[in-house]
Amino acid sequence: MKLVLDKKEPVADGVVLLTLRDPDDSPLPAWTPGAHVDLVLGDGLVRQYSLCGDPADTSAYQVAVLRAPEGRGGSRHLHDVLAEGQLVEVGDPRNHFELVEARRYLFVAGGIGITPILPMVAWAEAAGRDWRLVYGGRTRSSMAFRTTLEQRANVEIRPQDEYGQLDLEASLGDPAPGTAVYCCGPESLLLAVEQQCAAWPRGALHVERFSPRTVAPPNSAEFEVELARTGAVLRVPSGKSVLDVLEEQRVSVLWSCREGTCGTCETTVLNGTPDHRDSVLTDEEQECGDVMMVCVSRSRSTRLVLDL
Repeated sequence: MKLVLDKKEPVADGVVLLTLRDPDDSPLPAWTPGAHVDLVLGDGLVRQYSLCGDPADTSAYQVAVLRAPEGRGGSRHLHDVLAEGQLVEVGDPRNHFELVEARRYLFVAGGIGITPILPMVAWAEAAGRDWRLVYGGRTRSSMAFRTTLEQRANVEIRPQDEYGQLDLEASLGDPAPGTAVYCCGPESLLLAVEQQCAAWPRGALHVERFSPRTVAPPNSAEFEVELARTGAVLRVPSGKSVLDVLEEQRVSVLWSCREGTCGTCETTVLNGTPDHRDSVLTDEEQECGDVMMVCVSRSRSTRLVLDL
């Protein structure tokens, strides 16, 4: 869908908040806390950004974008090129970071990782749930939405230049049954939280990554993919992904990141055992093996049957 950039405003050092609306003021597709959208920026640039506005407001989407000087160009385009009044192609919301039902919530955000956490906090507060947020960043001025959040007693604002690294041992403490932990931020923070939560009940921790996590090398052996809807059998050699082979055969599969972080290419597996390489599915979802991200994941069995 084509949306117009209605407003572009700085909300922290190096961070701009974009407000996108339908040109005809039509309501936008609904979304839930944790959802993200694709922004199609032209010249092959497609980037995913978490929605950080109010899910009840169907008149606009809001995303906050951190300038990444050493990135691949998406943030620079949004900071320096896209102007108010211009149209931008926006994909429908997708959510691989949904809130689960829990008695209490502990949110941990690092830097721009506050964006998917912000509507979660708003939901938990409106629902009367027990919740707490630990929010770290380089400096106070670099922390988007800090002034909105720091007024609340159950929010800890911890800029690194004042407090050092987040004290995750103190923040997470001992495993707390009934508590869901949600974390988003740089990879160093995610790894530290994962380590700290190793003794927590299985499924208590939920993370969202901006870049692919480091995983062991995939099974490089070639395998076959059977397309259940047509009966076609395709060979996937060691040097190509399932997505590469599907595209060569003109099999239509939606994709965006090609690095296993956005979830766009999620495909149902009807038979066989995927070798998961993505950074989207939880450990439990990967063990179930009924879906896979065809842009990065391969196969542990000689053949996969996909719902294509």
